[in-house]
Amino acid sequence: MIERRPFNSLGGANHGWLDAKHHFSFASYHDPARMGWGALRVWNDDTIAANTGFPPHPHSDMEIITYVRDGAITHQDNLGNKGRTEAGDVQVMSAGTGIQHAEYNLEPDTTRIFQIWIIPDARGGAPTWGSKPFPKGERSGRFVTLASGIAGDEDALPIRAQARVLGLTLAAGESAEYAFAENRYGYLVPAKGAIEVNGIRLEARDGAAIRNEGAITVKALDDAEVVLVDSAP
Repeated sequence: MIERRPFNSLGGANHGWLDAKHHFSFASYHDPARMGWGALRVWNDDTIAANTGFPPHPHSDMEIITYVRDGAITHQDNLGNKGRTEAGDVQVMSAGTGIQHAEYNLEPDTTRIFQIWIIPDARGGAPTWGSKPFPKGERSGRFVTLASGIAGDEDALPIRAQARVLGLTLAAGESAEYAFAENRYGYLVPAKGAIEVNGIRLEARDGAAIRNEGAITVKALDDAEVVLVDSAP
């Protein structure tokens, strides 16, 4: 089963400095049919104006993955971590028992991110933060694991959930495959470009909720950049 969720069907709110689209219920957007997908709880498509951002705010018991699509995001938290994550790269925050952080677009141009929240396998634990570059050339034509809590994914940023976040870039006409283990949930969004997933067309920023598919074949109709979450129920 692959359910296309068109970008124009997403919830959201425009705050001026922030234009946010929500694949799942979030903040003032509530849809009982879109409360999450497996352990995936939030997928926000955020457009952040230059020299603005999210002031300090708390989180706990959530794995928060930020995938930068355009521009850069600068993170700062109460543990003393500070870092700038550029387009194509990823940062991960395991909120654990509690952390307070801020995220700013300190760039002269607009920043666009996907922010993905995954429910951890267990509550608690010391909060952590990390970021890592993932050159797009290294995921050209194949899925590369960006963040994961699954054994064997040691090159990825660690998260505390039996889930992985993957990135893929394809030139128009190219394709790539991904196989799911049994009883997994997939959610896929093309950050850029139109694609087909097992023959179902997705435009840029559409979502695809995937269930009971042993494998998917992603074909690029345009030059494309894709993010996939593979999570437990």
